[in-house]
Amino acid sequence: MAARLINRVVRLKGQCSCKYNKRFLSCTKPGEEDVTKVSLSKPLPGLPTPQFATASCHAYDTHVTTLDNGLKIASENKFGQFCTVGVLLSSGSRYEATYPSGIAHFLEKMSFGTTPNFANKDVILQELEKVGGICDCQGSRDTLVYAASARTHGLDTVMNILSDVVLKPSYPDDQLEDARQAIRFEIEAMHMDPNPEQLLVEMIHAAAYKGNSLGLPRICPVENTNIITRPTLYSYMKEKHHPKNTVIAGVGVEHDKLVDLAQKYFVKEKRPIWLSEGEEWTSHENETKCTSQYTGGVLQVEKDLSNVSLGPTPMPELAHIVFGLESCSHKDPDFIAFCVLNMMLGGGGSFSAGGPGKGMYTRLYLNVLNRHIWIENATAYNHAYDDSGLFCIHASSHPSKLRDLVEVILREIVFTASKPYQDELSRAKCQLQSMLMMNLEARPVVFEDIGRQVLSGSIRRTPQYYYDQIGSVTAQDIQRVASRMLKSKLSVAAYGSLSSLPAYEDMEAAVLSKDGRLPSKQSFSLFRR
Repeated sequence: MAARLINRVVRLKGQCSCKYNKRFLSCTKPGEEDVTKVSLSKPLPGLPTPQFATASCHAYDTHVTTLDNGLKIASENKFGQFCTVGVLLSSGSRYEATYPSGIAHFLEKMSFGTTPNFANKDVILQELEKVGGICDCQGSRDTLVYAASARTHGLDTVMNILSDVVLKPSYPDDQLEDARQAIRFEIEAMHMDPNPEQLLVEMIHAAAYKGNSLGLPRICPVENTNIITRPTLYSYMKEKHHPKNTVIAGVGVEHDKLVDLAQKYFVKEKRPIWLSEGEEWTSHENETKCTSQYTGGVLQVEKDLSNVSLGPTPMPELAHIVFGLESCSHKDPDFIAFCVLNMMLGGGGSFSAGGPGKGMYTRLYLNVLNRHIWIENATAYNHAYDDSGLFCIHASSHPSKLRDLVEVILREIVFTASKPYQDELSRAKCQLQSMLMMNLEARPVVFEDIGRQVLSGSIRRTPQYYYDQIGSVTAQDIQRVASRMLKSKLSVAAYGSLSSLPAYEDMEAAVLSKDGRLPSKQSFSLFRR
């Protein structure tokens, strides 16, 4: 039956190829042009001239206003029915040198909680739902961000909620205990995760900035969960959460309206809960400076990862290592060149379902993953902060191949100082430019970009500025920044079964050599034990 049906379809198609065309051509009236011969590059005859939509020539500029108390308001209008508004503060784990580590982690976990005007988080979420809103809080080593997205007509509601959760959090005992439990669970889950990337990021920062600023733990240590109390949080907020360290940013809002609402809710009607009666919310003139100090060094954690994964398809046992060198801050003139170098190295896991657009032509794919099938992962990262930066390569393999893995990655690090090929440089620049522009299509990304730039430098540079800066990076720039990076002391974080890990001194010597090779394992001694 199926065969007969297929034969009939084929036979009909054969008939249509001649009969239908003849019938169609015969329908053309005398004097009319045969539409089958009209060029597709010209308008069809007999049809009205099409009207095309034109892009608006209006440029959405970023406006910045500084209030009398030092509070900055930055915004960029954008077409649409929704807006994203938030508060960014220079508040993170790097500022906790005189406090128990983990305060910023607690603030993130307890965000959008109880305030004098809102009984709990559920009430806040219900208010946001009335204007189609959602909210979130994210903390990092140097920034704490409270943000909400809602319909533009709900801007007043959003600003009222933001002012309450930023300036007047109550932190009742039950919520403090819930935060402790959540943090303990997060720490336990982090140590059980087959992918220890978050743990390795903590370790490499602790090795690179030993005991200071960026090296302080972002994840609250378990022993500190019980000693962080409400007075501790208020004391920290009084010192760090002042107007000079605060930016209110908005996307999709009118700037003048945002400034008026900031005056209303953050200056006139509300004052921080941590201030005493009669005390003004102003900037601290004698604020303690927090300057990072790159030290380098090694941090290794021996752990059996042979049974880390559960289920019928266990993951292979891996040993993980991260190499770090000091790069630069995001204010440094070499920042863009370091970003291009990061794109050139690229990398990822040993399996990828993508093509060149996912970085399959980067150095860590071509020179490492494609040549050494026993390497499970090789990925480059560049962490940039206000006054320093950390360039890293994270790699993984079976513990028995750890020494070979170290030599392969160190050789690739040393190779960064050689002159790059023009095609790989052009590809990296184009990838970085496209990532920049595509990410800035999202309203929340624009919000964070505005807030972070104004928080660190009081101005916001346009995407076109960075696009042009990326395009102007040369091969000599890559060589220069790579040589600058290789002059810093090596940082190493290792995790897993580490019996085959070379000595730190040998790894440091390999970075300083011309070929990146480790010293020979053979050693001679006059005395044998």
